[in-house]
Amino acid sequence: MAASVKNIRVLLVDDSAMVREMIRAILETEPGMEVVGEAADGARAVALVAELRPDVVTMDIEMPVMGGLEAIERIIAAHPVPILAVTALTGVRTAFAAVSKGALDVIEKPDISPQNMQKLIQKIRVLSRVDVAAHLAAIGRRNAAPAGGPVGAPGRASAAGSRVVAIAASTGGPQAIYNILSRLPADFPAPIVISQHIAEGFSRGMAEWLNGSTPLSVAVAAHGDLLAAGRVYVNPAEHAMRVSMQGMLLLGEDNPSLLYHPSCNTLLDSVAAAYGERSIGLILSGMGDDGVLGMEAIRRAGGLTLAQDAKTSVIFGMNRVAVERGCINRVLPLSEIPAELLARAGHL
Repeated sequence: MAASVKNIRVLLVDDSAMVREMIRAILETEPGMEVVGEAADGARAVALVAELRPDVVTMDIEMPVMGGLEAIERIIAAHPVPILAVTALTGVRTAFAAVSKGALDVIEKPDISPQNMQKLIQKIRVLSRVDVAAHLAAIGRRNAAPAGGPVGAPGRASAAGSRVVAIAASTGGPQAIYNILSRLPADFPAPIVISQHIAEGFSRGMAEWLNGSTPLSVAVAAHGDLLAAGRVYVNPAEHAMRVSMQGMLLLGEDNPSLLYHPSCNTLLDSVAAAYGERSIGLILSGMGDDGVLGMEAIRRAGGLTLAQDAKTSVIFGMNRVAVERGCINRVLPLSEIPAELLARAGHL
């Protein structure tokens, strides 16, 4: 007799009964998912996590009695569990702060469209497989705040354009990116371009959160931006982003047939073509294989290719494929990536 498959047990946390009812209705139609409890505030959520031990928590941020950020911090400290922050577009920047407290991902509050329903279900399925306690132990902390300040003694930034760092990330990426940028000095000697799979409308909130919580200057990329050392450019979700031979950012129409947006391969391919051996490619935690072809292009062009290791990745997916393809120069735990970037960025 085949062993029965265990249901994914979900705790819903939102001060809106209507939102909880909508998410419950979505999940209860999905085989293998079970809503085991609901909470209208963070304090109740903390108590229910201890009592019910769910596999995943969907967490609103703005709530009475105790907000989502404090609840996440308390839950991660006492009973580490995968937490998915669920937010309206108006609260995106605050929701990304949940990542620095220990949430694994952020998603927009779903509507009744089949596409958004599937995104929520997919996120929950993926996060339910993450051992949060083991993940936090691997990255060396019990919360999402990085240990220590910027890596090394900040030196004088080299001329813009000597090197460029291109980062590809998906699920688990915001947490990893936060940890990396938090450990780099404000005068990091190269520009950094990031393609992070994210919902439309969320790129600006992520960039604002990173800009306010890391030493570097972070912004959503605009068409025609010229790359400058010490600045970080986030690929807007609704556009394909490329780097020109002149170090200019070009935004175009994204390919709607692609599964993930924005396209990591598009950005990394253009970096390989424009910067060649001056390229540094970094592929982080995430589902699928987007970014792998771009990393291969950087390796062929003589650039340096780095990948986040399995133990510190929320999802060892796209980085795993890149490693297996043989296009990665170095595989590093998250804690060692900032120092590696700092050591390499100013040298040709």
